[in-house]
Amino acid sequence: MSIYFSGLIIGAFCFLVIGLFHPIVIKTEYYTGTRFWWVFLVIGMIGCIAALFIKNILISAVASVVAFTCFWSIKELFEQRERVRNGWFPRNPARNYEDEFGVNNKK
Repeated sequence: MSIYFSGLIIGAFCFLVIGLFHPIVIKTEYYTGTRFWWVFLVIGMIGCIAALFIKNILISAVASVVAFTCFWSIKELFEQRERVRNGWFPRNPARNYEDEFGVNNKK
């Protein structure tokens, strides 16, 4: 009987990447707003293309997990903006929110 750890490794990596991207999205929105959403798109596209050409299934799966987590982060970045707008997360006092929210920095 053989034991294969590939599935467990991929699952653990998914868990870690999603956990890592959660604060990245929050910090990105806090410091820059949503203007750098395209960076997540480019990294996601690179990851998808890389996954197509990587022969090792484990590394290919890791590239795919990072890629699709980047795609999901685009959605979360815009949702984080709404959470800040609703007051569920703090606003960055150094940023001007007039352009994004149509209101001044003071709440």
